[in-house]
Amino acid sequence: MRISELAAQIPLIDNHCHGTINHELERDQYEIYATEGDWLPRHGLSVLDEQFGVLTRGLVAPLLGLEKHCDPETYWKRRREVGQEALVAQLLPLTGIETFIVDTGFKSDNILTPDQLAAVGNGQSREIVRLETAAERMIKNSTPATFIQDYSDYLSTESAQAVGFKSIIAYRYGLDFDPDKPSASEVEQAVAEWISEIDATDKVRLSHPVLLRHVLWEAVNHKKPIQFHVGFGDSDINLHRCDPTQMTEFIRRTVDTGTNIMLLHCYPFIREAGYLAHVFPHVYLDTGAAINYTGLEHHSLIRHSVEMAPFGKMLFSSDAFGLPELYYCGASIWRSAIGDILQGWVDSDGMGQADAEKYLTWLASTNAERAYNL
Repeated sequence: MRISELAAQIPLIDNHCHGTINHELERDQYEIYATEGDWLPRHGLSVLDEQFGVLTRGLVAPLLGLEKHCDPETYWKRRREVGQEALVAQLLPLTGIETFIVDTGFKSDNILTPDQLAAVGNGQSREIVRLETAAERMIKNSTPATFIQDYSDYLSTESAQAVGFKSIIAYRYGLDFDPDKPSASEVEQAVAEWISEIDATDKVRLSHPVLLRHVLWEAVNHKKPIQFHVGFGDSDINLHRCDPTQMTEFIRRTVDTGTNIMLLHCYPFIREAGYLAHVFPHVYLDTGAAINYTGLEHHSLIRHSVEMAPFGKMLFSSDAFGLPELYYCGASIWRSAIGDILQGWVDSDGMGQADAEKYLTWLASTNAERAYNL
């Protein structure tokens, strides 16, 4: 079988995703969920005329009985007729994702749970615990003097069945954080400052740089993989501070800890992430999220990811949130791109068929099994 044909049907492990929305969507809600932006398009424009929209109308429209590349209004009208719940049930099984590794720390009240997601997708699910969210959930039951032990105990309980952690320090500070583990006295003082801020504003949002570092090092102690948001994201980030090479010293200090470092998304720092995966034995990467939003140019992102990173260090992810189209399109275009790349190497006699089949399996599932000890 040709590698491109094998890629189209090989089972996948989605290394990082979220649940789909569990209620019907209005047009404005759909427009927001279909982009990483935080504002609706202006001047009457629609995300269905952006890269992901073009991709969706090409790949999903025919599955809804529409003409391929139909106009945006026709797609939206038909989507609304089908409904969110039915579309989730239709598209998720078609992705070929057999294991969903789900980050439950973002807007978890209105999305399918990992078990629900797995059930509708005819697969299984595993959970990722978001470090900052865990701290925000337990802080009101803690004190500056007891926080270190309280958080350690809470994280142990929350992650008992989880396969790893997720850090959004890129959002809350940047990846240019101090790699030192903060002292107990620094943590106590930082907790006191955070509690005072909560009391003053009634907003429980962890952004104190000392505490962001503390929860990160606490996760290292638990010896499970830590996912890092890298690069492309919504308007909360400052992109230039999300280059993963900014955290090189932290990566260097964690080589022998038993903790794997998982670099998510990575655009436009895919080559930087590939370098880190090349030189550090515990660093992995994916191109989730960004490939959906680069649409018809997604091949170039995935090609960059295989330039330098070892074949045993790259994973698939969709980073899908909310919309089943993100799952379906993310899986479809990853399959197409990696199949074309490997097939091209085989056709040019640069790589043997057996190697191409082996590496495809690694990227699709085996690397995730290794990294997360599945």
